[in-house]
Amino acid sequence: MKVLLLNGSRREKGCTYTALTEIAHTLEQNGVESEIIHAVPTMENIKAVAEKMKTADGLVVGSPVYWASPSGEIMEFMDRLASLAGKDLFHKPAAAIASARRAGTTATIDVLNKYFSYHQMPIVSANYWTMVHGNTPDEVKRDAEGMQIMRVLATNMAWLLKCIEAGKKAGVAVPETEAKIMTNFIR
Repeated sequence: MKVLLLNGSRREKGCTYTALTEIAHTLEQNGVESEIIHAVPTMENIKAVAEKMKTADGLVVGSPVYWASPSGEIMEFMDRLASLAGKDLFHKPAAAIASARRAGTTATIDVLNKYFSYHQMPIVSANYWTMVHGNTPDEVKRDAEGMQIMRVLATNMAWLLKCIEAGKKAGVAVPETEAKIMTNFIR
């Protein structure tokens, strides 16, 4: 089993990366492979992630809070990834995390979760909102509650992936996705 972790920060090794690293360590302690990818929205990078999503079992998308919402980089990345690899997102567990100095985290998580809901991805939760606080990676590491939330999220992701795997082995099929009906109210 493998989970892709997308770092939507402009800083490759900043606060969001620090939170994703905690998730990666906990996933690996639970027997789940992970890979942190700096989600720079170039077509080459998006295509590489789209290819990896074909075999990945889960997804975590992390973003810093900029202007009370996700970074423009992760929004562009997710818009393009959803268009390119949407079929490979369906029914795979996912989680969104936010990193902030102070506020805007719940709005950021809400925006990112919409990508998952649209693609019928079970959203993995933790024991509180999936956020960390701090202005530097060191401050994030000192956010004891936030780091615990990252570990709980990772433990829940590993558990859900194992449940899905057990279900498949027991003959439980992935639900078929109906063709999308698009209603237009303009006459």
